[in-house]
Amino acid sequence: MADREKILRYFRAGGDEELAAKLLDLAEGAHKSRKFRVSDFLDPHGCNVAEIVAANFENVKLETSGGFKNAERMKAAFVAEDFFGRPDFSMVCFKVEWDKRYYELSHRDILGAFMGMGCKRELLGDIIFIPEGAQFVADKSFAAYIMSNLTQIGSAPVSLTEITEADLLQKEEKVKVISATVAALRLDAVAAAGYGVSRSRMADEIKGQNVKVNWKEAKNAAQPVSEGDIISFRSRGRVEVAEIRGTTKKGRLSITLKRYI
Repeated sequence: MADREKILRYFRAGGDEELAAKLLDLAEGAHKSRKFRVSDFLDPHGCNVAEIVAANFENVKLETSGGFKNAERMKAAFVAEDFFGRPDFSMVCFKVEWDKRYYELSHRDILGAFMGMGCKRELLGDIIFIPEGAQFVADKSFAAYIMSNLTQIGSAPVSLTEITEADLLQKEEKVKVISATVAALRLDAVAAAGYGVSRSRMADEIKGQNVKVNWKEAKNAAQPVSEGDIISFRSRGRVEVAEIRGTTKKGRLSITLKRYI
C-alpha cells in the first residue's frame, strides 16, 4: 500500500494536497475493491497528479478518457490490475445547436450556462465547436438534469441532443507562431507577447487570477517561465513557450511562442 502521508507531503508544497487526497481515496478504493474508481474531469495538471498517485500503487494502473480523441480535460480511472473488465467512465456526450444567423456563442457562453445551472466545472469535459453548433462531454449522473435545463445559452434558444462517443469530432486547433523579444522570462512579459496585450494589462489579469501556468494558478506577475511551459489566459486560449533562442545584441531574450486558438 502506498505511503499516503508521504504522497500528500510531496504535493503540499505545490498547493495540490486537496486534489491529491481525493485521488488517493480513489486509488485506495480501487486497490481494496479490486475493481476501479473514476475521478471527475481533470485538467492536464490534474491528470499529471493522478499519474504520480497511481505510480505509488503496485497493483493499480491508470486509464484516462475525455470522450474526444485528443481531449484536454479527462477523467482518470484507477483500475486494479486483476480487474479484467473495462472501467465505466460515466460520461455522456451532447450536441447543442442554435440559430447562427442571429446568435454567436463562445466557449465562455456555454461554460457560463452550464455553471449557471449550478453544475461544477469538474462535471464538464471539453467543449468544441462544429458547423451546427457545439459538442461537449459531461458527467453521466447529470445527463437528465442537463437535458431538462439547458434550453438557453445567453439570449439564444438552443436544442440539445444526446450523441454517442463515436459521433464526437476531433478538436481542431489553429496555431500561430510568434517571434518576440522580452527583457526577462517573467510571466507578465512573456504572456503579454503571446496574447498581444500590454504588460500592465497582463499583470492585472494575473492578479485577477485569470492566468495559469501549466494549468496551475499563476503566483504573480514576476513568476519565471521556462521553455516548454504552457500559459493559459481565461477565454483566450493557450500559449506555449516553444523555444528560448538566446540573447540579442541589445541584451533582450529572443523567444518563440506558439499560440493555440
